[in-house]
Amino acid sequence: MQRPIRVLIVDDSRFVRESLKRKLASDAAIEVVGTAGDGLEAVELVHNLRPDVVTLDVEMPRMNGLVALEQIMQSRPTPVIMLSSLTGVGTDATLRALELGAVDFVLKSSQASPTGADRDATDLRAKIVQASKVNRARLGPMRRSTPTPATTPGPVRRPQFGRSSVLVIGSSTGGPKALMELLPALPGDLPAALLVVQHLPAGFTESMAQRLDAASQIHVKEARSGDIVEPGQALVAAGGYHMTVDDRGRVELTDDPPQHGVRPSIDVTMETVARAYGKRALGVVLTGMGSDGTRGAGLIRAAGGRVAAEHESSCVVYGMPRSVVEAGYGDFVVPIQEMPRIIEAMCGMREPALAGGR
Repeated sequence: MQRPIRVLIVDDSRFVRESLKRKLASDAAIEVVGTAGDGLEAVELVHNLRPDVVTLDVEMPRMNGLVALEQIMQSRPTPVIMLSSLTGVGTDATLRALELGAVDFVLKSSQASPTGADRDATDLRAKIVQASKVNRARLGPMRRSTPTPATTPGPVRRPQFGRSSVLVIGSSTGGPKALMELLPALPGDLPAALLVVQHLPAGFTESMAQRLDAASQIHVKEARSGDIVEPGQALVAAGGYHMTVDDRGRVELTDDPPQHGVRPSIDVTMETVARAYGKRALGVVLTGMGSDGTRGAGLIRAAGGRVAAEHESSCVVYGMPRSVVEAGYGDFVVPIQEMPRIIEAMCGMREPALAGGR
């Protein structure tokens, strides 16, 4: 019989700690081995109790959740799930936590209603199970890649859209950290329009786009219906909406039913790009649970485009990339730190032979 997943609950509210403890106790696969009321106590208990997963609040006395997270990742990397609010400060703190190595987060927004609280508890239990399976070697803060300088001095060159590629980058669990490693390393004159699909709920993607934009040479923004894709720019699919593109490069956000249980879906965006742009369609599938992106990668390949998948060694969760590779759709399979030069090769900025493959 498999032993239960050992969980440490960290929150400055005794009510929240006891509430979470009761709700997790109903799952035989989970054992709450301890609780902590602040970050300082959390760091100590992580060393003493060696939990499999930690749930961590952000705002706490003595030591807040972000500082505690950094110390945990430096001293004893452990899968951490953040308890997040939908406020502006809350979303920024959550995204920072994901960049520092937190595996995932759950919202605390619906605790006021019994139905919402039950839904949150179910979500948390599922994410604890997922977090217990992650690649611990990939926990910890992101590793910044060296940015590739523009190939010519002066203003960024923006090729005409009709001559450039359209690249869809899809990610899920571990994605915000992977994207923060990848996008800042891409050159500002990359001859491709980028479409980023990260599995995040509404309220988080705009903040993520702003953080990526501040760190990158290319312009990054949350997509809006009517936006035109263009080289040197990355449009991030808005949380809660699928992102599609037509053959004129015009973006549309839709609330069509979720695919793979998620919206936005990577497959939806890849399918429209493959249909509209044929061999100029490119795909990259990064870390994440499940198989979203596999069907889309197959459609891109069938249209004459190329696909890269993140190697298992750098994935927090080797789910989506594994699915792409096992389906035979990965032209390149490389760790995240090598992905920038692979993308440059796919876009024609360097010889593919120099970029390497599987």
